[in-house]
Amino acid sequence: MEKTVKDIEKGEDLIRIELSEFKGNQYIGARIYYMDDRGDWKPTRKGLTLVPEVMVQVRDAINKALEELE
Repeated sequence: MEKTVKDIEKGEDLIRIELSEFKGNQYIGARIYYMDDRGDWKPTRKGLTLVPEVMVQVRDAINKALEELE
């Protein structure tokens, strides 16, 4: 199972948030994509793929950082 949850524009690139499964385990990924010469979006090596439990910790840390900026 691979499912794109959201594409977020970042200049000429985009950040793609995806759900995936590998060997029976579910993952959440955030990866930067670029557009190739043919107009197709291709993934870069820049990104992360984590199990949901760890991604919750990342989400909480980002929320805390955003609160501190306010």
